[in-house]
Amino acid sequence: MKLPIIIATFSLLLIIPLASQNSFAQVNSGGFQAGGVNVDGSWYVGEGLKVGDYFSFNVCHVDYLDCSDFDMALWVQEEVRVGTEDKFRMQVLVYDGSKIVKGVMDVGQVAPEPTGGTEEISSYRSVYKSSIAWLSAFATKEIEDDGVYLTGKGPREFRAASWGKIGNIGGQQILPSAEQTISVGAGQFDSILLTWKTGGQQSKAWIVDEFPFPIKAKTFMHVSQGIPPVEYDFELLDYKENVSSNPFVNVETTAAKQAAAGCPAEYQKTKFNESTNTFSMIVKGVIGPKIVKQGCDIEMFIDFKRMVNPTEFVDQVHYDIVVFGDTSKPPIKTVSAEEGRAELYTASGQTYRFVLADQPPGIYTYAIVVYGTGPEHILGGNPDTSGLMTFEIEVVKGGDTSFSAPPNASITDIPQWVKNNAEWWADGQIDDASFVSGIQYLINQGIMKIPQTAQGSGSGSDGIPEWIKGNAEWWAAGQIDDNTFVSGIQWLISNGIMRIS
Repeated sequence: MKLPIIIATFSLLLIIPLASQNSFAQVNSGGFQAGGVNVDGSWYVGEGLKVGDYFSFNVCHVDYLDCSDFDMALWVQEEVRVGTEDKFRMQVLVYDGSKIVKGVMDVGQVAPEPTGGTEEISSYRSVYKSSIAWLSAFATKEIEDDGVYLTGKGPREFRAASWGKIGNIGGQQILPSAEQTISVGAGQFDSILLTWKTGGQQSKAWIVDEFPFPIKAKTFMHVSQGIPPVEYDFELLDYKENVSSNPFVNVETTAAKQAAAGCPAEYQKTKFNESTNTFSMIVKGVIGPKIVKQGCDIEMFIDFKRMVNPTEFVDQVHYDIVVFGDTSKPPIKTVSAEEGRAELYTASGQTYRFVLADQPPGIYTYAIVVYGTGPEHILGGNPDTSGLMTFEIEVVKGGDTSFSAPPNASITDIPQWVKNNAEWWADGQIDDASFVSGIQYLINQGIMKIPQTAQGSGSGSDGIPEWIKGNAEWWAAGQIDDNTFVSGIQWLISNGIMRIS
């Protein structure tokens, strides 16, 4: 039976105190004069950065969950000496959907690129380097020692015809192109607009003289055809000066909460490899644990593969992860809503996520819902490829260690020769007819319980798809469960490749 897909609307309100007007005195007063882009002044990433500065950005990068955005706050705590180099040490706080992460990173003073820090924020540190600090590839501080300049880049002039050329094929010059007054979450700024083209789209970044980072940017990836996806997108939400104490000290992280709940660091993972209920594609991956403590994460590796060739990924997938307490009622939770998005998206057909199990104890149906495929800007994509696959997760109390057993399998008392047949067939040692006759025997004898499945009228002339053989091999090796294998048999029946009397 097809599950009703009723997506509830959720909202996440994150309140960040706005800076006072005095906080922007230096930003708004320092800089260029009126009169167009042909003005005096220069800039580099990190210009004016100092101890006590506080910044908050909303940011995304294509390499982190296909540009799923998060809020990242930075506080410059102190100057430190690391080896022979002077650096700034920053405390970092990230609000990523329902997850809260804290950590530390050190950034250089010639260019504020991260060169060290705690493991907890490694993925966010990478986003910062490739977005907020990205222009340091073209403009850095210049250090002079006895009349010798020690860097090769230095600040870039607002009057310059170009700040450098984008490295990819067909990349164009980064140009100071206009003066603009723009509004962002942190307030209104007089800025210089930098522009360049990649993949036929205009990438933009807005900078302010004597301010360390761009206050806003939206850039695109280089593609040879089609609509280029966003590479990174960020906006300054808040800025303060002279913050003397750690503003994140009383914020409890998700990791701390999970440690208190006794969330395990190691757990059993379960493979799955199933078609959607509409046979639009195969959803393959690993989840764990299937019995999870309340307040702990469920780890999910998800691949979307083609039905006709399961070695190939389906790209540009619009999807969601939905939780049902009762499949006849609306979902109690959607991951997209928790992240403040209309849906989830993967350009590559692969995704890796941690989903927080914060609902009350009980057994829940989790659905990986595919809305369709197509470019990210077309919400939902092509509905012809829509469908879903489901699995059950049991949530237990945080202190409960008496986990119950998983549900009974749908195949019982299977003779060993059946799995031997499956393995031999997958290896090409027996033909399709021998394998099919074995499955027919199991069904007719009532050993294999197949859910109600309409028989297709196809001739089966194209043979059994390779992904069915893959299922058989994994099933024989115990790498996928019985339900997953049954879904493949259902597909054979509904497409007329296997006929059951």
